[in-house]
Amino acid sequence: MQQTLKNQMTICGTGLHSGCQVKLVLKPLPVDSGIVFKRVDLPGEPEIKASYTNVIDTRNCTCLGDKQGNRVSTIEHLMAALRMCGIDNLLIETDNQEIPIMDGSAKPFYDVLSVAEKIEQDKPRCVVHIKQKVEFIDDKGNKVCLLPNNDNKLHITFTIDFPSPVVGHQVFDDEITPAVFASTVAPSRTFCEKFQVDYLRSIGLAKGGSLDNAVVLDGDKILNEGGFRVKNECVNHKVLDAIGDLYTAGYIIYGQYQADKTGHYHNNELLKKLFADSANYQIR
Repeated sequence: MQQTLKNQMTICGTGLHSGCQVKLVLKPLPVDSGIVFKRVDLPGEPEIKASYTNVIDTRNCTCLGDKQGNRVSTIEHLMAALRMCGIDNLLIETDNQEIPIMDGSAKPFYDVLSVAEKIEQDKPRCVVHIKQKVEFIDDKGNKVCLLPNNDNKLHITFTIDFPSPVVGHQVFDDEITPAVFASTVAPSRTFCEKFQVDYLRSIGLAKGGSLDNAVVLDGDKILNEGGFRVKNECVNHKVLDAIGDLYTAGYIIYGQYQADKTGHYHNNELLKKLFADSANYQIR
């Protein structure tokens, strides 16, 4: 059955790029509403549904927008936590364009949402089952695909290769269960090279970024005290992003997701291809 929160809850944090304080108020919604963001800081308090069709920017994060130019960005970590907590319908009021970065992972969201009281609603949850291979390949040959499987499960295989010697070649290959998510995926923080941070700050971004909300690499060094939080944290974070991006389908997706050196852009293009042909999937 579909689920929503029983009671509203508040989460506060800092926007990664703006550096502004952000307040989220999460409120229950009726069946078939989906996940909806509401910009309470703007005139008319516009609402934007968390749908792949509303994704307008995938540089550095997943950003939603509407035809009037209203935006909500950096939604992927919260979306991943909502997906893994089985929350189908929710209104998320935000007083800023950015969803707070928290510690750079989904753990703060997951920790509070997993124990929050939920109510079972009076309509079954619909799930997307992959029927045939759907693939997107960019002009560099990086590819992502969805394949059928025979189980009501999502299995992710993700490969990355980074020039940084402390990252290098990493592979994630596992079924996405609540236990796997909680232990290895949710705690994995966003990561970047120091020169990338320097560039972003030079153009007025990453004002809220710090070693408290990102893993920063500098050559063969990790600048964060204590180093990585979990083994293969970098590829695990890419998995985290993928789970959040896939939830913009509006449904939980069951199948095999395989990715090689891809990101938010590829995930959005994959969903467009998936739903462009009804032969690709079955909703049940």
